[in-house]
Amino acid sequence: MTVKTVTIAAAVGSLLALSTVTASAADEQAGAKEKCFGVAKAGKNDCASNAHACAGQATKDNDAADWKYVPKGECEKLGGKTEAAKKM
Repeated sequence: MTVKTVTIAAAVGSLLALSTVTASAADEQAGAKEKCFGVAKAGKNDCASNAHACAGQATKDNDAADWKYVPKGECEKLGGKTEAAKKM
């Protein structure tokens, strides 16, 4: 093997190892959050609701149907609820 081949192989290996570490850190952070309904600002929701199909499509502030991830235990402090509003 040439020095160039060894260097490229080491770089690729380092990138693969780094991506694994980053994915693990992201999984740990996701576990420390919860869905909080009624606190998302217009265009800042984290996922779909009955009114739309994707994140960032909320049309009004603090809609009870739209949610955002917040640190675990913070939802009620922000004035939100951890469960979606029930339909009547």
